[in-house]
Amino acid sequence: MTLKFSAEITVDAGESTASIFDSISADNRFYPENPAKTRILYNDGIQILMISDQIQHLRANINSMLRLVQASHDAITTTSVHQV
Repeated sequence: MTLKFSAEITVDAGESTASIFDSISADNRFYPENPAKTRILYNDGIQILMISDQIQHLRANINSMLRLVQASHDAITTTSVHQV
């Protein structure tokens, strides 16, 4: 019996949401061998869907995605502050 583990993350960063989506979705496209299959969707916010056969791969992917979201947000807000 093979178990499937899944996670869903929703991100709403206000005006920065679309830029964060562009950043993390580009990163996801260039990592097709990711053991945790990941889909990133954009509507009113960002929806990140992940599934894996192994819980440790899912956990690692969750941590990576959250770090990417945070780094993208920090880069956008830092740039915005310096442009003022």
